[in-house]
Amino acid sequence: MGSSEPGRGLEAFLREDHFAKDVTSLASIPIRMGASARLVAQGTGILSGVAVARALARSVGLTVRLHARDGDRVSPGTLVLTLTGPARKVLAVERTLVNLVMHLSGVATATHSVVVRARRANPRFRVAATRKTLPGLRDLEKSAVTHGGGEPHRRDLSDAVLVKGNHQRLVGFEPSLESALRYARAHRIPLMVEVHDRNEALEAARAGVPRLLLDNLSPSQVAGIHQHLIRAGVRAKVELEATGSIGIDNVEAYARSGADLASVGYITHSAKALPFHLVLARRGPAR
Repeated sequence: MGSSEPGRGLEAFLREDHFAKDVTSLASIPIRMGASARLVAQGTGILSGVAVARALARSVGLTVRLHARDGDRVSPGTLVLTLTGPARKVLAVERTLVNLVMHLSGVATATHSVVVRARRANPRFRVAATRKTLPGLRDLEKSAVTHGGGEPHRRDLSDAVLVKGNHQRLVGFEPSLESALRYARAHRIPLMVEVHDRNEALEAARAGVPRLLLDNLSPSQVAGIHQHLIRAGVRAKVELEATGSIGIDNVEAYARSGADLASVGYITHSAKALPFHLVLARRGPAR
């Protein structure tokens, strides 16, 4: 499970902003004017989006020099990359490039904050993303999660069998568990099943489910399931994943509960952008 190579969809990003029809630059910037630009951090956090920014700029013929890498820590004034080329192209790509780096660095920074807090309580505890991503940006956001020290989790609906409460409400816990086990084994794909109490957890663990999803359970309830599986002698056979309203304020409690990891939606769907700006300068005629 994981994310695909970042950088896909660059043409769509540029088309959305009508890159080739920047009427302001067409009206005011001489066609042969050259420019350079420096992307500079304005906040403190974890950098993400540099690889896709470089690919975006190169796709329109700009020259790119990197001064930092995805996963690096930045602070106000950190130089991230420089661009050189025709001034019209620099101006036309500016907003798309900066927006991507700001958003993805925000995701990486939010992830890093949760990971640091969790590992104060349990150095082995893992933080994973969810599918709560912006359409069109999933691969980039999941890469940003890894830059922040987290895990991408399953990429999409085809990546693993994940039997949640909605499936169980339609067909029942035991029927959904049995059919999911058959399907996952037949197709040799990962399997996760949501459980709601210690009895369901024990049943799923004894049936051979490798990961149990503990959704919207309190840290004490997670701890109770953890201890119940230990007493039954099956805890070592399963991973326990806590999820549902987990964030910076309560992740330490889940890290101490006996769970192996937590999946956290807000690191992608509600991360605050990390500010950057692009500083331009005029150069000689563009070639």
